[in-house]
Amino acid sequence: MLCTQPPGQKAEQPEVVTKYGTARGYQIKVDAAERSVNVFLGLPFAKAPVGPRRFSEPQPPEPWKGVRDATSYPPMCLQNKVFGQFVSDAITNRKEKVLLQMSEDCLYLNIYTPVSTGKQEKLPVFVWIHGGGLVLGAASSFDGSALAAFDNVVVVTIQYRLGIVGYFSTGDKHARGNWGYLDQVAALQWIQENIIHFGGDPGSVTICGESAGGISVSALVLSPLAKGLFHKAISESGTAIGILFTDKPEEEAQRIAAASGCEKSSSAALVECLREKTEEEIEQITLKMPTMFISSTVDGVFFPRSPRQILSEKAISAVPYIIGVTNCEFGWGLPNMMKFPDFTHGLEKEVAYQVLQNFLELSFE
Repeated sequence: MLCTQPPGQKAEQPEVVTKYGTARGYQIKVDAAERSVNVFLGLPFAKAPVGPRRFSEPQPPEPWKGVRDATSYPPMCLQNKVFGQFVSDAITNRKEKVLLQMSEDCLYLNIYTPVSTGKQEKLPVFVWIHGGGLVLGAASSFDGSALAAFDNVVVVTIQYRLGIVGYFSTGDKHARGNWGYLDQVAALQWIQENIIHFGGDPGSVTICGESAGGISVSALVLSPLAKGLFHKAISESGTAIGILFTDKPEEEAQRIAAASGCEKSSSAALVECLREKTEEEIEQITLKMPTMFISSTVDGVFFPRSPRQILSEKAISAVPYIIGVTNCEFGWGLPNMMKFPDFTHGLEKEVAYQVLQNFLELSFE
């Protein structure tokens, strides 16, 4: 782990003029790299997806007047707040733990730009998409300052709607689904419009993610909406072919309807009922669901056809693409998070099969 100057020590207050207004961040020193990084937190890339915009495509953000303070972490998107904070604390690369707030108004991104003392050249852009099964996670769990300082890249961490408000689909026009994926497209569009003001090259954008973030990267490679918005891709431990995709979104919708008390005679009535739920009620409904309870689907927009069919047709973004896994996938989290027995010194095959079966039942039933 690399130690950086904490956010509280703001030696410099860099300002950047974006398409939507002026933002003021702060500057930190990455001691091991002997380099400073300008940090801008909580920049909106879309309007708040609340009220009638719940279960709708993201809309461009509103311009602001004056100077926007970009020195505070944005709230994470709606999720199991306790579990989300636990996961953030477990996976963060920060020296200190960050207590994250939660809000449906969460479509923000963070930017880390290395400070150059020489000629100001446009730098490659590295976009990080967090994981979490499409139900957990936050951009601010990850500090991009060390990566920016050591590798001379502009690092962007983005957020997207999760869980019910991110992927709920009735399988028809009333709620097509894939809202979280559409948020990712909106973030990439914002980057194309604005990253040059932060020293980044909009013609050299690499998207990267882990687990559900890796699945998201794969989905963006497959989606026609994302073509031209990035130029390289990296999926760590996840692709859109298989897990977290369903061709039966109606079944997921009915389970959510039953848990929410919104069992209506039509999908239009169901969507309207869920739109009227408060953030707290959405969280309570989420707590009633299995660990991984929602998926992406064919919506006719982000996914015009199934990911497998799009891939077979080779109708994808033709970009350099790295896909990888690890030798011990999720091994760090199994004992604590999924109540697996400790397997540091080995695990009998029968026990391994049983706990795996229990996990699959917990996650997908």
